Amino acid sequence: MKDVHAMPPARGSLRLRRVGVAALKKPLVVRRPEQLTTLTATFSVAVDLPAERKGSDLSRNAQLLAEIVDRTATRPASGLESACSEIAAELLVRHAYARESTVHATAPYFLSRGITEERRSLEDYLLIAEARATRGADGSITIARSIGVEAVGMTACPCAMEGCREKLTAEFPLLADPSLAGLPIITHNQRNRTRLTFELPPGSEVEADEMISVVEASQSSPTFAILKRGDEAQVVLDAHRHPRFVEDVIREVMGGVVERFPRLPDDTIVTAETTSEESIHKYDVAAAHTATLGGLRGSPDRP
Repeated sequence: MKDVHAMPPARGSLRLRRVGVAALKKPLVVRRPEQLTTLTATFSVAVDLPAERKGSDLSRNAQLLAEIVDRTATRPASGLESACSEIAAELLVRHAYARESTVHATAPYFLSRGITEERRSLEDYLLIAEARATRGADGSITIARSIGVEAVGMTACPCAMEGCREKLTAEFPLLADPSLAGLPIITHNQRNRTRLTFELPPGSEVEADEMISVVEASQSSPTFAILKRGDEAQVVLDAHRHPRFVEDVIREVMGGVVERFPRLPDDTIVTAETTSEESIHKYDVAAAHTATLGGLRGSPDRP
């Protein structure tokens, strides 16, 4: 059968940076510290395409995914990012014409959380992983890998809170009493979505659970699936005791990373992204920052 993919393209001589398959769902078995977990992972895999080729051999991508992911049923992966790394490296083996490959994966993830021990339930989060493999001139393959998490919580607006405090103090002068200076005042709230990602140097590992803890501590409050009336009041009070802009969330994430991961090397790249879905505006607000851990720690000669 004629290999149409290997034929020259009809137009131009453009090397394409990324061609592949997307949104392919597979069950990936991962070994956690205390148990095995099956992740319903969604993969997107791609390689670059030389200018002289009309198309990429896409069936190889799906076949490779099936082989590596299905294998985890008897040989669990150490993590979502390690599976991505293995797939990225093997893509360059299967596509001899390619110089670069990219594997991106996401998976729902659940942790036991609750406002009280009696209200605990499995709360949902998102795992994100990516691996990029590059073939050198000598044929060697290098891999850059990243692991990330996303958590949905809430933020309470500090600006509106102080505006409400001024208006309420004018209406109720007793609020001017210095002993009430720390009293939380009403403000508008936002559903907040924050993502934390590490690009890890070779040999470095992190636990997704710890990353999620950093993110949740950076929001005004976590949110929960199961809340009774008293619990709802507690969540609202907790959030109003920690009013935060999206800028504050990013700063809290970066500070939390430095405190929580002292053993990660300085050249670890940290990216935080956050979006608060506004309740009184017709837009959302967002912030993001990328830095090396060395830079965050104030290490010399680090950006």
